[in-house]
Amino acid sequence: MSGFQLRLGRLFNQQSGRSFVTALDHAITLGVSEGNVDALGTLQTVINGGPDAVLIGPGLLNLGGHLFADRHAPAPILRCDVIINHPFLSPLGETYRQIATAEYAVRLGAEAVVMFLMVGTDNQQMFKDNIDALTGMAEAAHNVGLPMIVESVLWGSRVQDQKDPEMLAFGARLAFELGADIVKTEYTGDAATMKDIINGCPVPVLLLGGSKTDNPEALWQGTRDAIAVGAKGVIYGRNVWQSADPVAVSRRLRDIIHGS
Repeated sequence: MSGFQLRLGRLFNQQSGRSFVTALDHAITLGVSEGNVDALGTLQTVINGGPDAVLIGPGLLNLGGHLFADRHAPAPILRCDVIINHPFLSPLGETYRQIATAEYAVRLGAEAVVMFLMVGTDNQQMFKDNIDALTGMAEAAHNVGLPMIVESVLWGSRVQDQKDPEMLAFGARLAFELGADIVKTEYTGDAATMKDIINGCPVPVLLLGGSKTDNPEALWQGTRDAIAVGAKGVIYGRNVWQSADPVAVSRRLRDIIHGS
């Protein structure tokens, strides 16, 4: 077994075969968000919720790496690229850049890396840069023993419907073909079309959470529905740490994903 396969297996619960990941990488593009003013405090709260892994940026992993230095701690996953996703920067137009190498991820202690696949961009050069970064990272990450997660999303000026099933299916399969070991993508809102996306992607599919919902029951049910049609887990952020009780929400999600 290679190093990246070993670390890939660590991201998933042995009994359920699924993974519950909490995302805390939002500050890279969204700045200081409600619920994440105290970066280290929020990270500790997220870890207290017992996810299988935590997705964070280089700065926070560098500062808070000691919180993962425990055999029972979740696996740190490093965000290695950036897009413009905030009104402060939107006048600059669509932008994509890699911000961390596979080697740097290993030095920080990451167990996996995450990169965007910007299916919705209207910028040819940006899409080319994105593909170049993904294919380069796929090889570099495996060379140092890290799995690569690709977040395939319909963000960009060319897309009107970010939950379009056909485009999501296209993006998920493209992510796999470019070297993804796991694909993170949007839930369509419909179990049947989500099943088609999952069936067309040969690697595990994890759901992204998106903006904070005011309807937690819909979040629970959507998670159940996606799991029922083959999703291997979730990567949820704001719906966890922007809630009134992040630890309780984490435990509820963990029970849904892994069973209790």
